[in-house]
Amino acid sequence: MKRKSYNEMPCPIAQCLEHVGEWWSMLIIRDVFRGFRRFDELTKSLGIAPNILTRRLNDLVESGILEKQKYGESDKRFEYVLTQRGVDLYPLLVVMFEWGNKHSAPKGVKSYFISNKTKEIAEPIVIDRKTGEEMIPERYQPYFTSEDNE
Repeated sequence: MKRKSYNEMPCPIAQCLEHVGEWWSMLIIRDVFRGFRRFDELTKSLGIAPNILTRRLNDLVESGILEKQKYGESDKRFEYVLTQRGVDLYPLLVVMFEWGNKHSAPKGVKSYFISNKTKEIAEPIVIDRKTGEEMIPERYQPYFTSEDNE
């Protein structure tokens, strides 16, 4: 069954969902960030049916989030690597990770981001690079404009 397309919606959130809104997609991207790049690694890590994984990987390649690269001697063996467009999803994964920890982590389970440099537990927030302020609804709101108005 084909899902609704968000292609015609001008909202950036809808446009993001057009590419990664299917829930397997974000889990695949998460695992590629974690170092799982080969089909069999992703199948095992995610517990996903091969036909579904094939479809999702093809969609992510078509969206320019992953790139398919040959490895080994065979022309039939590929691994999937993040493009810059895919790497740019990292902050979204961080925010989703933190939200999941706060609102729906299984009882007794807590996950963290750890600084590679200090080995300290990180406390991620979303900030405005220009002001250094935390981006919260009381301080920031979305503003939509068309290129014609700029």
